[in-house]
Amino acid sequence: MSSATPTSGTSLGRRLSLAGVLRLRRPSEIWFKPALSSVAAVAPPNLILLALGRLDLAMYTMAGSLCALYAHNRPYAARARTLARVVLGMLGGVAVALVTASLTHDAVVLVTVGALLAAVQKALCDATRLGPPGNVVLTFISSAALFVPQTLGQVPGHLALGAAAGAWAWIVCMAPALVRPHGPERRATAQALRAAAAYADTRGSGHDPARAAGYAAVQAAWQTLLSLPATGRGAATRRALEHLVVRAEVALAAPADTDPEPLRTWARALRGTGRVPRTGDAPGALDELLGVEAELAARPTPLWQRLGPLTPIALRTALGCALAGYASLALGIGRPYWALVTAAALYQANMTLTWSRAVQRVVGNVAGVLVFAAIAPLAHLGQALLVLFCLALNFGAEALITRNYWLGSVCVTPMALLITEFTGYQAPGELITERVVDTLVGALVGFLAAVVVTNRRAGSRVGLAVTAADRARERAARLLAEPDPAPGALEAARRGLAAALTDLRTTVDAAAGEWWGRALPQERVVLAEQSGHRTLAATVRRQAARADRETGTRTEDVRP
Repeated sequence: MSSATPTSGTSLGRRLSLAGVLRLRRPSEIWFKPALSSVAAVAPPNLILLALGRLDLAMYTMAGSLCALYAHNRPYAARARTLARVVLGMLGGVAVALVTASLTHDAVVLVTVGALLAAVQKALCDATRLGPPGNVVLTFISSAALFVPQTLGQVPGHLALGAAAGAWAWIVCMAPALVRPHGPERRATAQALRAAAAYADTRGSGHDPARAAGYAAVQAAWQTLLSLPATGRGAATRRALEHLVVRAEVALAAPADTDPEPLRTWARALRGTGRVPRTGDAPGALDELLGVEAELAARPTPLWQRLGPLTPIALRTALGCALAGYASLALGIGRPYWALVTAAALYQANMTLTWSRAVQRVVGNVAGVLVFAAIAPLAHLGQALLVLFCLALNFGAEALITRNYWLGSVCVTPMALLITEFTGYQAPGELITERVVDTLVGALVGFLAAVVVTNRRAGSRVGLAVTAADRARERAARLLAEPDPAPGALEAARRGLAAALTDLRTTVDAAAGEWWGRALPQERVVLAEQSGHRTLAATVRRQAARADRETGTRTEDVRP
């Protein structure tokens, strides 16, 4: 993904190899935050239900509590909105599942509804770029709810439990804002600086992985900063962080002329709550910053337009989940939603990642059932121990999953098995057998569905989006070259360029590469964004100059 010129796709055998699939990565910088948030969100509702002797209701509170897993990399203003939508989305899926469960006990109908819900959840999570854990947790809860005996009269009360737990999860995730209100955006900027410094260390001598990591980190930092408000509290901090990200971009563009130590020094200074370091403007920095704010003011692409390119992924999910559930039913397994959720968890943005996830899911689940076999005798000594084991495994899952998905699954699997025992202890051998069979069925059928339902146009859309951004920039540049462009033409060109840049970023996020396509031109994307920002800045300055002539006011510090 680091090549400026797309490279031809490698063979299917190489892309579906097992090399590196189980390799452990360095832990996330904030690995402990989702883990602690999850435990803090899950523990109080479960302990209250334990004290009341109603652990059988824990599934409904877990629906709200598990929303605490989301949005930890987002600035707090954006996190508040995202978490609220996640809670509403979770409750919506659970409501559909509970109402369906109260109206029918036909397993085929339940699996079909679960597959359709999984497809909708996958499409919406991808279109809104929700981030990990994506649709998997939503699908797990809604699919499990389909197979819980239910009456229509019980549904409002059960949803109220989920809503109360979701509100508590929202509070838990927003609490760190009281201590470090700009933590997420500072971390994203620091990561961009460190990645740029790592590439500068190579002096640009053909180190594609370091270059690709640098461009990816810079793009992630811009996405974080663009989610912040342009005015109000925190605007000065945002602008200071923008200057640092531009410095990282300059380092990526000229690594041989960059001293990496200042970048690392600035990254270290972003820890804690101290003053954001100020830097002298890099060449073209002010142009790009003005352009960034012009893009920030542009209207985002409507959700329905972002959903269109995701149709193949949604079809994969619906087909794979349905067939996995039907296969589980045909084998006589009592919990077909396990196979359904396994299939739903596989679908990534491309075939290579889907294959890797299938291998990781199988390995993690098989290892996880062995962990369950070891701890089940102890957990059966009392419901209090059952809850404590679930909390420990919850922490372990979130702490380890950033190392590799399979390692997190080693904790997720026994936790899911123990949760099924909140309503009463069950034979461990039966649970283990059903879980292993459903995992294998879900992984096999789900992957075959991914092979059948293709998305060959995803990669080509990125090239088209880059071309559209370039053309929009050229149109704006031509108008800038005219001494007196037609009234309104320059503003229309500016809006068109801002929209093209926003669409470019959305397209890149949605595509992410398919195994049969060419590598994404990541550098070309970033360069198109940089030049587009500077052209946007030029249009802003031209408009400001025109306003200055008309009003006679000074415009030295006019910002869009």
